[in-house]
Amino acid sequence: MFSFGWYKWCAINNAPCGVQDYTSNNIYSLKHHLEQILNLNFHFMAMVVLCASITSPATFAGQSESQDAYFQMIAGFCGTSFTGQSSFPEDPGDSFRGKELVAYIETCGPDEIRIPFNVGEDHSRTWVLRRAEGGLQLKHDHRHADGTPDEVTMYGGTTLSSGSPLAQSFPADDYTADLIPEAATNEWFLSFSEDGTGLTYYLERHGKPRFRATLKKN
Repeated sequence: MFSFGWYKWCAINNAPCGVQDYTSNNIYSLKHHLEQILNLNFHFMAMVVLCASITSPATFAGQSESQDAYFQMIAGFCGTSFTGQSSFPEDPGDSFRGKELVAYIETCGPDEIRIPFNVGEDHSRTWVLRRAEGGLQLKHDHRHADGTPDEVTMYGGTTLSSGSPLAQSFPADDYTADLIPEAATNEWFLSFSEDGTGLTYYLERHGKPRFRATLKKN
């Protein structure tokens, strides 16, 4: 006997359901109908996989969940600016001291985020955060007013630890050590407050504080 479930399937898929219908021709027809359904399912799943591969960002080996969450969090702030001042060093003669500092999360792609960092009227700096093999990379893009690269540009580093969804650190890479030998021990820290309203940019050299900027979301 055929179960109710079988009859229901037959009704939905317009297949022969009565026992009396199961001649050799009808059995062949049913088999052909099943093959068509399986074919459609296969093509549908293939399209799903293809769409996912097109719309998903590239993945990088060694990138932790914390790093991915950190990158996605900053991308979520796209179009937002943070304003503040330097809090270290306290030397009045420091070139950053007393100037308005603005970090603007300007462009956000699946693998790169660009954050212009303005120091008063000086708009030559941009932080570039990228997904990279093994983690995340932070670079400092310095340009002249006409858009041409400065002689000292694209220095920075790549994460060596998984960090957290709110904070990551970027020890200087080999390119930086070659470009600025005295910055070979630099380590940059970029962190956000738990409520997302605060941004801290902090730099150490030889394991000691060198610069800190404390900014608030506008």
